[in-house]
Amino acid sequence: MSELSTRPYFIRAIYEWCADSGLTPYLAIKVGKHTRVPMEFVKDGQIILNISPVSARNLTLGNDLIRFSARFGGVARDIEIPVGSVISIYARENAQGLSFPEQEGEEGVPDETISSDAGSTLLPDGEPPAPRGKPQLKIIK
Repeated sequence: MSELSTRPYFIRAIYEWCADSGLTPYLAIKVGKHTRVPMEFVKDGQIILNISPVSARNLTLGNDLIRFSARFGGVARDIEIPVGSVISIYARENAQGLSFPEQEGEEGVPDETISSDAGSTLLPDGEPPAPRGKPQLKIIK
């Protein structure tokens, strides 16, 4: 029996903590060939997404995939993210959360990073990410 990854459990825990604290949960994603996000908002192979209940409809934080629907520029899009592509989950307001090490060779992790230099990154609610200074995320082993 293979060992279950702790990553999806930590993602769900930080999401619930954000919701209980009245904070806005953000996901930083490494975009690869298995990641379904609006490519026009990808910058340097990454995208930051607001997954608050107000922004993300029908959010499913599964063990293998994160799925939801969100509006980008007024257009509804279906988003699909392999859990292994999540770089970090954190609260927008205080930058507290978790970052994850890259998982090479696991299923669902992008084999190739896709980059785009298309404009600035906007979030589903149409706002740019807030400047936070130096991140305060911690890796838990």
